[in-house]
Amino acid sequence: DFDWSSIDTSHLPSSYKTNSWQEKELLQLADHFFQQYTHLCPDRKPLFIHPVNECGVQKFVSTTVRPTLLPFPDMYYWSGCASFVCDYLIMEPLKCPITPPSSLYSPTTILKYQRGNCFDFTVLLCSLLIGAGYDAYCVHGYATLEMCSLDQTQELCPRLRKPPEVPEEEDPNKYRIKYPLEPQSKFELQQQAKKEKETEPAQEEEREEEVEVGKPKRDPLHGLRVHAWVLVLPGKRKVPETFFINPFTGNPHSTMDECFLGIESVWNHRNYWVNMQDCQKGCKDLSFDLSDSFCWEIMFSERNKLSQLPTESPNMVGMVDMRCCQNYKSLLLFQEEKEEIDMSFEMPLSWVARIKVSCREYENPFSRGKKVILYDKAKLEKWAAYANGDGLVERLTVYADSDYTEELEVKEWFKHREDRLYMREVNKQTQLITDHFRPGHPLLLKAHSYTSLELETGHMVEFYHTARVDGLWKHFENATEMTEYFVGREDFLHMRHTEFGERDKKMEKAGVTADANPRPIVQIKEYFHRNPEKPADEDIEERIFMVIDDIIQLTYHLELHDTIASKVVFCRVIGREKREDEIFLSRENTVRFQSWSSEKHKNMLHLYNLLWELRAEQKELKQHVRDSEAEV
Repeated sequence: DFDWSSIDTSHLPSSYKTNSWQEKELLQLADHFFQQYTHLCPDRKPLFIHPVNECGVQKFVSTTVRPTLLPFPDMYYWSGCASFVCDYLIMEPLKCPITPPSSLYSPTTILKYQRGNCFDFTVLLCSLLIGAGYDAYCVHGYATLEMCSLDQTQELCPRLRKPPEVPEEEDPNKYRIKYPLEPQSKFELQQQAKKEKETEPAQEEEREEEVEVGKPKRDPLHGLRVHAWVLVLPGKRKVPETFFINPFTGNPHSTMDECFLGIESVWNHRNYWVNMQDCQKGCKDLSFDLSDSFCWEIMFSERNKLSQLPTESPNMVGMVDMRCCQNYKSLLLFQEEKEEIDMSFEMPLSWVARIKVSCREYENPFSRGKKVILYDKAKLEKWAAYANGDGLVERLTVYADSDYTEELEVKEWFKHREDRLYMREVNKQTQLITDHFRPGHPLLLKAHSYTSLELETGHMVEFYHTARVDGLWKHFENATEMTEYFVGREDFLHMRHTEFGERDKKMEKAGVTADANPRPIVQIKEYFHRNPEKPADEDIEERIFMVIDDIIQLTYHLELHDTIASKVVFCRVIGREKREDEIFLSRENTVRFQSWSSEKHKNMLHLYNLLWELRAEQKELKQHVRDSEAEV
């Protein structure tokens, strides 16, 4: 509903309101080119050459491009420029969808009012890309209804796209062992095939109905809708191949994309080219070698060189022969007239003032506070970096239906948070929340999964283990158990599992806090990797402390050819009271052996010392468990 006729143009520079002698000469040459073009190609649509600007003055489109490099790191790359333009500007559809606009405003005016059509988006983006060193061009062509109207409800959200799978390399060794496939019953396969044949017609009908429901209606103006976008050619800035950029979305597209249906012309700040190739198959078969006069007709030749005449190119001659040239005399007259005119011309500088974007505008590109994009069963919301107090900048909501009513999953992205939180995932079906943190959190958190922030309700915590002294990688805890996973420890510990009992119900009823009424520790299990420096019968693989039953069980690693692991168990003496500073060791009722390869474990003094060490470690482990509970 914005009224462009009401904008104030009194403050604009004189270059916006008048034309210099160079610009007037340029317009005359452009008019001459346009007249010959329409004479030779009457079936082609009029070219978009010199629309009026915001002051009602005719300006050649190439002089509206103002190459500018903005002083922001992201604006040095095409992705940053495209993202800024599509976020900063509000899209306005063309007044007539099948004809180019009659006006083309300067990028400075477009930035001021933060809105424009596809041509305004394209000229601004092209100005930024050329300023950043890219070989970029504005394109006047035709596209699909969805692209022209910025309708992305049939597209998959870019945030949901999975990276392409890298195929596994096959083993070149032809002598490798080929394992037999799992045997299958021929009768069962026959029955399954029979069932599939019976259900095939019904499944096909369902698929057809689904396709009809999801398929958009046929556009009566398909192939006629005018659109503008950016063409980036390879060479500069190490661009490997030609690609398009849709200025409405900022997304790159292959030149083979079926959304682009044809091209009339392209231009940059130095010249203007008319496409002379057949676009019946869209842009798939087009050549983008602009120096090829068979494919592209240049308006102004390079300096000190005569422009190749449009009639000299076989394509143009063919078009003249097939479409409009049945009068051979007019063709000869045109050639003679063209030869008398030197089309070499130095393009005047852009009449547009310097493009400026302040830090505030760059950091807060959304004129309406936020931007909402609807995709296929997904909604993406964007905010400026400091618009929300919690640092929320982006939210993606995934739905089960196309009406956006039933939520399945919500993902949120954050910036500039003190706790280094950058992403949160919420599963709406299970209510599981997962927070992801960048390095630098005070507790070295990497991820935290939970359904509630209440204690003992189920918490999975991941840490940046290389920054921790104890090598803790993952921690899981609920009301009955706690499991810790370790990486890179010198003692080869890789997992610790703790089981808890129920709290004293009398103390709970009395209102005693959880710290004063801790959960009793029932059992602690530890698992160790193999230490190659120790013999297997001296290298512990599993260690179990049954705290309430007062039993300690050790299981050792296996040798290469062993099948039964060596074990030792220290049990409590039945009928004897337990004393903390006393160890009662007896071969008959407290120690059990499996067969050993070493005589060392048959020595009672060695077992006595080992039991003393285990008792001390059990105390340390119990304290460690309490510390882990407090950390969570």
